[in-house]
Amino acid sequence: MVYINVRHTCTDYATWRTIFDGDETRRHAAGATGVKHVFRDVDDPNTVTVIIEWDNEDNARKFMNDPALKEKMQESGVIGMPAVRTLLSQA
Repeated sequence: MVYINVRHTCTDYATWRTIFDGDETRRHAAGATGVKHVFRDVDDPNTVTVIIEWDNEDNARKFMNDPALKEKMQESGVIGMPAVRTLLSQA
């Protein structure tokens, strides 16, 4: 399996979460098989780390490079550049 790990800061977690959850259909249509984890930093609860599972690496990368994702992130209040990692499961 392929996982995308994204860490970013948002202006308001509740707003971010509403928009993130509302984008699930678009993620699934692009090949996401599910959100595995959503974490909030203890010291800064507006800093979020998300791990999403994908059907394959190409679909994950296409989604992460889709201009519509950048628009969603701006709409949800993401501040600055997110840190993104593509991970392969070895299990």
